Amino acid sequence: MHQPVIFLTHLVATYTLTFMAFSSLIVCLARDPGPANAPPSRVKNANGEEAEMSLTEALMPDRDFSAPDKWCRKCWAPKAERTHHCSICNRCVLKMDHHCPWIGAKCIGHRTYPAFVHFLLSVTLLSMYISSVSFRALWFAFHHPFVVHEFTPVHELGLAFAGAVFTLVVGSFAAYHIYLIFTNQTTVENIAPFMLLRHLPPLPRTGHSLSDPPLEPELSSVQRRIVKDAHGQILIYDLGWKKNFAQVFGWNRKYGWLFRLWCGGASPGDGKHFPRNPRADEMLAKLAHELVKADLNT
Repeated sequence: MHQPVIFLTHLVATYTLTFMAFSSLIVCLARDPGPANAPPSRVKNANGEEAEMSLTEALMPDRDFSAPDKWCRKCWAPKAERTHHCSICNRCVLKMDHHCPWIGAKCIGHRTYPAFVHFLLSVTLLSMYISSVSFRALWFAFHHPFVVHEFTPVHELGLAFAGAVFTLVVGSFAAYHIYLIFTNQTTVENIAPFMLLRHLPPLPRTGHSLSDPPLEPELSSVQRRIVKDAHGQILIYDLGWKKNFAQVFGWNRKYGWLFRLWCGGASPGDGKHFPRNPRADEMLAKLAHELVKADLNT
C-alpha cells in the first residue's frame, strides 16, 4: 500500500507469468504433437516447406522399413527414428515424450515438447513468485496485527501454501524434463531401459540362443541387470548439453528467442532424423557382446 512502483512490479510479474503459462498451454492443446504418417501433400522438408513425394520415392523408399523399429505394425505405416505408437491416441507421434492426461489427454511430441516444458517452467515460476509474496505479506501481518484486516492473513496463508505445493510438484516435474533435455532423452527412452535392444548391432553368429535383436522376455535376470546398468551410460542422442538444448529450443530466424520466451513453440528440424552420439555405437557393440557372453555362460 502507498507504494505504486512495487505494486506495478508485482502486477506486471504476475500477469506476465500467467500470460506465458496460458500461451504455452494453448500451443500444447491446439497443435498436433507430430504427425508421423502424414500424407504426401503434408510432407515437409527440413526448411518447413511443403514437398511433394514422387512416385519412385513412394514405391521404392531409400530406408529399410523391414528393420526393427522402422515399421509400425499397428498403424501399418513407416515409423521414423524416435517415433512411438501411443495406444491411447491410437497413432504414432514424432519423438513422442509421453501421453499427458492433464493437458487435454494428448501426447507430448516433437511439435509440442518445448511448449510443454515452457508451461511447466512458467507455472513453477508463477507459483514460486506468488508463494514468496504471500509468505512475506503473512510475515508482515504477524508483526503488524492491527494494520491489516483480520481475514487477510488467512488468504495469505492459503496462497502461500498453494504456491509452495505447486512449486514442489510442478517444479520437480520441470526439473526432471530439464535433465532430459540436457541429456537428450525423452521420458519414454528414460524409463524404458530395454529400448536399447532395438539399437544393438547384429549379434555375432555363435552358439547363443538370443534373437537378433534380442527380445526382452527372453533375457535372463543377469542379462536384464546388464541392460539396466548400461541404460544409464549409453545415451544414444547425447551430443553435449549445448547441442542438446539447441535441438529442443533452437531457432533459425532472427529474434527467434522471443517466440521461445513467449510460448515455447516447437522443436526445430523435421522430427524424423537425429544425430547420434559418436560413442553410442561402440558402447552398444560392447553391450551386445556382454549379452551374448552371459547367454553362453548360462
